[in-house]
Amino acid sequence: MKVGRHLFMFLLLVAFSVWVMGLQSGVVASGKGTSGPSSPVAACKVPVKSSLGLSGKLGRIIAQTPICGPGCTQGCIDPSAPRGYLGLPGGPRPHLLIGLLWALWVGWIFSTVGAFGGIMAGVGHITIFGLANYAKGFKKTNLALNEFLTDSIRVSNMFLVGLSALVSTANYWRMKRIVAPLAVAMAIGAVGGAFGIAELTAGKISLREYIGYFGLAVFLVAGFMFYGTTQRALAKRKAAREAAKRFEKAAREGGEAAEGVKVLELGLTRCRFTFYGVEFQFNPLVAALGGFCIAIIAVFLGIGGGFLLVPFMTDVVKLPMFIVAGTSAFVVMIKMIIGIATYMLIKGVRVWWPLIGTELVGIFIGSMIGPRTQKYIPDIWLKRLFVLLAIYVGLRYTSKGFLGHSIVPPY
Repeated sequence: MKVGRHLFMFLLLVAFSVWVMGLQSGVVASGKGTSGPSSPVAACKVPVKSSLGLSGKLGRIIAQTPICGPGCTQGCIDPSAPRGYLGLPGGPRPHLLIGLLWALWVGWIFSTVGAFGGIMAGVGHITIFGLANYAKGFKKTNLALNEFLTDSIRVSNMFLVGLSALVSTANYWRMKRIVAPLAVAMAIGAVGGAFGIAELTAGKISLREYIGYFGLAVFLVAGFMFYGTTQRALAKRKAAREAAKRFEKAAREGGEAAEGVKVLELGLTRCRFTFYGVEFQFNPLVAALGGFCIAIIAVFLGIGGGFLLVPFMTDVVKLPMFIVAGTSAFVVMIKMIIGIATYMLIKGVRVWWPLIGTELVGIFIGSMIGPRTQKYIPDIWLKRLFVLLAIYVGLRYTSKGFLGHSIVPPY
């Protein structure tokens, strides 16, 4: 128990340190290419008229973006500026070490509770790396570029969550802690939701709208997770608590891998299985409908949707957290694959590979640690800490998106 708590506190300290360092680097990075005194948008009329060597949809959008010059210093492109994010002249250049450390934290969070990874990935790309402020600068001069950068942030989040889900799924599968029929039923529903929402919203959501909706989603995280810690919620999960107790006892004795999920009955409207001798059941059709609805919200925000999957499985299906995280990871993995493919292959969205590649290394490490430390950390202790974090993040992004400024520091 002490080992898990000490490791968690270390990762929390890493995340906080990266947050502080990243805020500074993000603020600096966000100003590149759009710095200087304020200028009337009317002064920015001369387009770049060149793709600047950038291919596809991004190159066409850049050609229509105003070129920086006298009287036009914001929301413009300076072709002579150093290349940064997505190869854009004057674009932010996120610190790759900070990206690695933040991704380690993201991977550990997601693989431990099956949720919050996408939220933290979004915090990194939106605030720590300065991508939101950079995108915001083009809202009045080239809305298409603002929306393209917003989609890029969404897909970048998906890459991080997708890899974490893949690694977590492999680890939990080996530990026999995935309810495969439930995961498959929800994944089938998720495919339609993920493809449909990506097809409908790609290139149509502004950065400010995205940040506002992102903040509202985080508030939902706080509400769901807090409810799961109340006595009312705990009283409805007697079977889950009994299974959790048996698992914890086996973990203390070093035999947690000896017994896992065992499917007893599999049908179109009912599935029964056991976990450490305790029986559970669910309706696969209801699970598929739940997966469809959750995927719509998750892919729209560019996050995994674990903040909805976890409450669905703990409070609707009433499963113990020890099998929820792995099952959630499986569903999230499918959604992220569909979402990434739709955005990048069909809609032409791009990500910045130097940052994504570095982050994926951190995600892999964090996702390998999570499943191995989860058994040491009390479920309720983790949830309550995340509720406080979710409230702060939710306040910041909801106010920033809908009011135009943050009501909590950093303002």
